[in-house]
Amino acid sequence: MLNTAVKAARKAGTIIVRASHDVDKLTVRSKRKNDFVSEVDHAAEDAILSTLREAYPDHGVLAEESGAHGAKAEYVWIVDPLDGTTNFLHGVPQYCVSIALTHRGQLQQAVVFDVNRSELFTATRGAGAFLNDRRIRVSRTDKLDNALIATGFPFKEVDHIDEYLRMLRHMMVGCAGVRRPGAAALDLAWVAAGRTDGFWELGLSPWDMAAGALLVREAGGLVGDLAGEDAFLENGRIVATNGKIFGAMLKALNAPA
Repeated sequence: MLNTAVKAARKAGTIIVRASHDVDKLTVRSKRKNDFVSEVDHAAEDAILSTLREAYPDHGVLAEESGAHGAKAEYVWIVDPLDGTTNFLHGVPQYCVSIALTHRGQLQQAVVFDVNRSELFTATRGAGAFLNDRRIRVSRTDKLDNALIATGFPFKEVDHIDEYLRMLRHMMVGCAGVRRPGAAALDLAWVAAGRTDGFWELGLSPWDMAAGALLVREAGGLVGDLAGEDAFLENGRIVATNGKIFGAMLKALNAPA
């Protein structure tokens, strides 16, 4: 199943790379404020789904552009064909393909493919996380004030802004630095690889988080929501760390104004 996901991700990656050379020629529309979709998103998703369905016609799918199909199936693929579309459309080389597989609601397989760097992040539940076949581990940073933390601004739902700014203020004071790259799946993969020590964001969808969350866990990290619980796929609020600073991050993010 992981090999099938890798095959699907690479097919989508080929489509995305080709399109990146002529971004100005793409047809782009707005799904809602600050949330864009291009013909590349659809073409990449079609390539992924055709590969997955050919191999596993009985599996369900939850995909960003085409929605849910067979969501009550025992196996469900969670697909973001192009995470970081806004970056892609502006020529910012920080976007990826994200594919995850759940079995009875439990994350089992994960692929995050950074098409610009040819970095393939993969994980299988219980078997570890890898970057281009090399085992990866989360960082060893054990104090928040030494940590480099990534985040994502709540650009789709402005109702989150005040809450987010409170969190950002506490985090900026409490850690060594905050970064906002712009592709949540890749942000999570970087936590898994130890490039950053933690990540948090509000208002995400399952396809933004699923693959990256398994990567972090299989790399030895912790993932939860803002209450430290396992409901992040449902409520869209995620905190992911190397585990050593999980409690400190939650304390900072939940601190009053």
